[in-house]
Amino acid sequence: MAKPTARFVCQSCGAVAPKWQGRCDACGEWNTLTEEVAEIRAPGPAGKAAGGRRVEFVSLKGRAAPPPRTESGMAELDRVLGGGFVPGSVVLVGGDPGIGKSTILLQAAARIASAGRRVLYISGEEAIDQVRLRALRLGLSESPLGLAASTSLRDIAASLEEEKEATLVIIDSIQTVWLDSLDSAPGTVSQVRACAAELTRLAKTRGFAVVLVGHVTKEGTLAGPRVLEHMVDATLYFEGDRGHQFRILRAVKNRFGATDEIGVFEMTDRGLVEVANPSALFLAERRGNISGSAVFAGMEGTRPVLVEIQALLSPSASGGSPRRQVVGWDSGRLAMLMAVLESRCRVSLGQNDVYLNIAGGLRINEPAADLAVAAALVSAATDRPTDPGSVFFGEVGLSGEVRQVSQTDLRLREAAKLGFSAAMLPRRVARGGRAAAAHDGLRLSEIGHLVDLVAPLAAAPPARKEKDRDKERKEKPAAE
Repeated sequence: MAKPTARFVCQSCGAVAPKWQGRCDACGEWNTLTEEVAEIRAPGPAGKAAGGRRVEFVSLKGRAAPPPRTESGMAELDRVLGGGFVPGSVVLVGGDPGIGKSTILLQAAARIASAGRRVLYISGEEAIDQVRLRALRLGLSESPLGLAASTSLRDIAASLEEEKEATLVIIDSIQTVWLDSLDSAPGTVSQVRACAAELTRLAKTRGFAVVLVGHVTKEGTLAGPRVLEHMVDATLYFEGDRGHQFRILRAVKNRFGATDEIGVFEMTDRGLVEVANPSALFLAERRGNISGSAVFAGMEGTRPVLVEIQALLSPSASGGSPRRQVVGWDSGRLAMLMAVLESRCRVSLGQNDVYLNIAGGLRINEPAADLAVAAALVSAATDRPTDPGSVFFGEVGLSGEVRQVSQTDLRLREAAKLGFSAAMLPRRVARGGRAAAAHDGLRLSEIGHLVDLVAPLAAAPPARKEKDRDKERKEKPAAE
């Protein structure tokens, strides 16, 4: 007889420890080890003696057709997935509680069901009436969607085994599903792994796509999507602040598509609305002639995105180390860029508190934003605004040189489409160092060093103060 044994499993990373300890040695999280009972199986034969079948090996050479897709009816979601849901695939959608995961999946499920496909939505967190109320608010109550509320994996698996025409199955959420053969609470690593493995088997054998919803919490009390990333075919993260109207859907793993695509949505009282042109939305509230502001022409996958970068410098009042507060960018890269500006361009920043913000709630990861961040910092330090009709992009090296970035033409084309008149970009060595006169109506300024960026900003007239603008607005109607 197999004897049960106790072990301690980290609920944050899944590492196993023989005894309880306050801190997990694998991930460094505190108070995440939970006792679970595992069954020790007696060693037995493997291979042919145990009834195993011979695996057939084939040549790598051959034709491979792209997998068929089931479009969700939401272009932004299909873009992140690589074209739609693949039959037999398992997709994990993670994000903070309340960010909108259930809303977007209910909208996608209702559209697929309205197109004549069999879609099943299994809720483990809400009752059926609660899901119906959300569907009524979203205007989806007439959709022929199969709805159920269950947390038992045996009941869910038995129901899915009888389904012959299902196209998509949504489990909301995987932390609430439990298997009665495991002596551990729902949401623990053992339960989540076992339930996800069984649902993956059903997806592969029955041919329907499965979407698993997972929560990410700061305390690590529930097993988050990071435990399941190696088991699923695609992992999508829903990002954004619940107090902000923008939501970003980002793919961090995708076996059937690219991993650098994003989908942009806007949260409204009627659910999530797709944003076809996120650049115009991110720049909608931008004001010109303000120091510390620069527009970055970035790339998110195959999509060009223009976003405003804001910098603010203020004298340090604490008397100690100045503060460095960053929202939406890498704080280590900001420290490096400030060091380059001080050492190579003689721009004094060290005694000031520095605040950097990416407007719109977008997080930028590509190094091409270095030049735009440098322009915002220099503009804030000199109190000279950048040209409101210019965009910036380029990577900055430690010696101050501005390096090449990819997909220059797409960035410039997006800037011209939104009405910008100039662009500051790296010098293109392929053209022999010669600056191009124009591109799609844009005036191009190709620079090779940060000094070429600092000099024009230092010579520009200072920004007008807010009180001067208020005075001008009051005097203008009187003069008329």
